[in-house]
Amino acid sequence: MSRSRTAVLAALALVAGASGTALAVVPGDPGLAAIPCSVDYKVQNDWGTGFTTAVTVTNNSTAKSSWSVKWAYAGTQKVTNAWNAKVTQSGTAVTAANESYNGTLATGGSVSFGFQGTYTGTNAIPTAFTLDGVTCNVDSGTGGPTDPGTPTDPGTPSAKVDNPYAGAKVYVNPEWSAKAAAETGGSRISNQPTGVWLDRIAAINGVNGGMGLRAHLDAALAQKGSGEEVVQLVVYDLPGRDCSALASNGELGPTEIDKYKTQFIDPIATILADSKYAGLRIVTTIEIDSLPNLVTNTGSRATATPACDTMLANGNYVKGVGYALHKLGAIPNVYNYIDAGHHGWLGWDDNFAPSATLFKQAATAEGATVNDVHGFITNTANYSALKENNFTINDSVAGKSVRESKWVDWNRYVDELSYAQAFRTQLVSVGFNSGIGMLIDTSRNGWGGTARPTGPGATTSVDTYVNGGRYDRRIHIGNWCNQSGAGLGERPKTAPATGIDAYVWMKPPGESDGSSSAISNDEGKGFDRMCDPTYTGNPRNGNSMSGALPNAPLSGHWFSAQFQQLMQNAYPPL
Repeated sequence: MSRSRTAVLAALALVAGASGTALAVVPGDPGLAAIPCSVDYKVQNDWGTGFTTAVTVTNNSTAKSSWSVKWAYAGTQKVTNAWNAKVTQSGTAVTAANESYNGTLATGGSVSFGFQGTYTGTNAIPTAFTLDGVTCNVDSGTGGPTDPGTPTDPGTPSAKVDNPYAGAKVYVNPEWSAKAAAETGGSRISNQPTGVWLDRIAAINGVNGGMGLRAHLDAALAQKGSGEEVVQLVVYDLPGRDCSALASNGELGPTEIDKYKTQFIDPIATILADSKYAGLRIVTTIEIDSLPNLVTNTGSRATATPACDTMLANGNYVKGVGYALHKLGAIPNVYNYIDAGHHGWLGWDDNFAPSATLFKQAATAEGATVNDVHGFITNTANYSALKENNFTINDSVAGKSVRESKWVDWNRYVDELSYAQAFRTQLVSVGFNSGIGMLIDTSRNGWGGTARPTGPGATTSVDTYVNGGRYDRRIHIGNWCNQSGAGLGERPKTAPATGIDAYVWMKPPGESDGSSSAISNDEGKGFDRMCDPTYTGNPRNGNSMSGALPNAPLSGHWFSAQFQQLMQNAYPPL
């Protein structure tokens, strides 16, 4: 549903002809050059009690270094959160002012922002706007002259760039942003970009009245304005998904590869290939926690599970990932990044090289080639520290290498940055393109707060040295569910280090990893004891306590206590 009202100066919007007929001034008409401003206000999604809106402001007067747009509602509409503008409301009166990064508004230039709101009764569109006190009047249009209802001009596709994040804004999910902003102190981070998770077939069209894929892409177009915009998607519904973790089990059985292709990947590809979205840079995180399981949780290993053995034997993880890469990689503005676990999963010698080889197998399955892979992402929805500064893998204490400590346990990497950079080199060595880039999910790996060490641990033993100095305060590096003591990590950032395309918040902070106890649901999600704070562990976490927070909801559901903890323990601090 898309409704709009384009505001232009009334005195010039209608020009009386010699015959007395009113002539409308339309977009593209030379007469617009004399109109001080126009405001295009579009309701993109309206679900009866709430709505999202995209606003585009065009300035035809003197260039501005800051701007303020005002309007008033005739009904009960209340703005709850906004992006690309600072929006305040007093009664029915609303003011939208520029952010620090988009205050410049040239003559003839446009700026776009958006917001989410609530209402009761009717949601009438405002009929009058001002830009810095100058009236921008209204016509009766419902969209552009050639495409009524289109939220904004998507632009034209350009050649694929080396780093999609370079020179681009990144999509702020209004649904996550609203939840974050509703939390005490949450407005400090509610404007951060996060991933949109497509974790079941129903998510493509929206679940329980929420935004579907098209609604998110339309909202991204509104946020985009005249610049570049990245949209981050997590493609996550493989057959037999997450064969070693019950909390995130999926809806498809181990053999339902055809359903995965035709009812999940194909519809996503159709939407992403719509020319309407050609001007967006769409980053896809391909099937987290899948391929690494085939390396570490199969065969004779103590960590093996029957479900992972099944998925290795039937090949449907490899086939599914290959098919997704092939279908999505054929779209010019889609950038595929394969999930590559984290250093506490694949950093050991037995896992490191075999994982890269397996990823190459998947990237050349079902019609895919390495050219369909733009890069890899590590630490998705995990907690591994970005950079451990108080010890290195080369340190020795009391005659023992750091690798001999119980925490490191012979791993070759102690943090995500060193792992991601080294794994990139390994991936290139097995045949991936030399230009691949890495993403690191830093949404929950800050480990700040009062427990953060300020220097190395005591040199009494290699264990006191590592445990006293490590930022990652988990009981065991294999713990993955709603970890107690975690904090927000580095804010999303482009090209922060060699070989790294971006730090991202692919996992939206505040969304649970899994429920602390069994909860009946229709989402295909089981109860994993690793989310139970009383659980004493299994071979995959060294038979250690789970370290999970209590009272957690189902995976993907909002977990207020975790969100508050993440803000409290953020590093860098908020």
